[in-house]
Amino acid sequence: MLTKSRLLAGTALVSLLALSACSTEAAEADADSTAASTITVEHAQGSTEVPVNPEVVYTFDLGVLDTMDALDIDVDGVPAANFPDSLSKYSANEITKIGSMKEPDFEAINAGDPDLIIISGRVADSYDELSEIAPTIDLSVDSNDAWNSFTENTRTLGTIFEKEDLVEEKLGALEGKVEDTKELAADAGNGLIVMTSGGEMSAYGPGSRFGIIHDILGVAPAAEVQGEGKHGEKASFNFIADTNPDHLFVIDRDVAVGTSGEAASAVLDNELVKSTKAAQNGNITMLDSASWYLVGYGLNNVDSMVNTVHDAL
Repeated sequence: MLTKSRLLAGTALVSLLALSACSTEAAEADADSTAASTITVEHAQGSTEVPVNPEVVYTFDLGVLDTMDALDIDVDGVPAANFPDSLSKYSANEITKIGSMKEPDFEAINAGDPDLIIISGRVADSYDELSEIAPTIDLSVDSNDAWNSFTENTRTLGTIFEKEDLVEEKLGALEGKVEDTKELAADAGNGLIVMTSGGEMSAYGPGSRFGIIHDILGVAPAAEVQGEGKHGEKASFNFIADTNPDHLFVIDRDVAVGTSGEAASAVLDNELVKSTKAAQNGNITMLDSASWYLVGYGLNNVDSMVNTVHDAL
């Protein structure tokens, strides 16, 4: 009987060890699964642990929205904005409105219980408060290194939503168009970027919010413009005439933000502007205001902007 008892005890011990091993393996599997369900994202305001393939996503940045649209990723909340035609579906009532492009509606955001919030420069100051609601990342584009910043942000989105292959495919096609446009720009003369607003004009150059024309597509600047980032240098008709650009690229801010004002075409209907090489050679290009002023660096939108400059050259 003693031998039989020992045998039974040994059998129980083996079973217990086997169960313990199974439990350990299961725990390790659960830990691996949990680890794989989040990633650490480096962004403009630090690093944040975010879920992979988050279900409810809010974004304040229309460039990010444009990229997510290009990658067929659902977006559940956007700011109220004057969307260009390419993003007009996001004005629908069923898409949660999370404030304006400059002012978050914290109550609406909190009620929506998002899994991820994406911001950029216009609401960058609200990062801490938004981070208390949900994981928040700042995907602002650095205008001083716009192409690398844009592509890095795009790859970040590809990683979060497991769209890495599609991102590389689209970036590769876009890089080809950029190179083609740069080749044209080498022999196309110089260019000046002007934005009209309330009947006044500002000029923008390399390193500015519209610097894609110079910094990425290689159009030589027609003048040294002091304004950087969001704010250009105040310009006059004499400035444009003295600069005498080969190409003039024009953005109408009033149209972009949906306010009434003198149209850019009317503002530039001036004898000094008409005296420039750009006007005399039919090289004044009216850019899609909402796309350039509000959307900026998104996969589809950059493709459209490159095509516009390519055709202008």
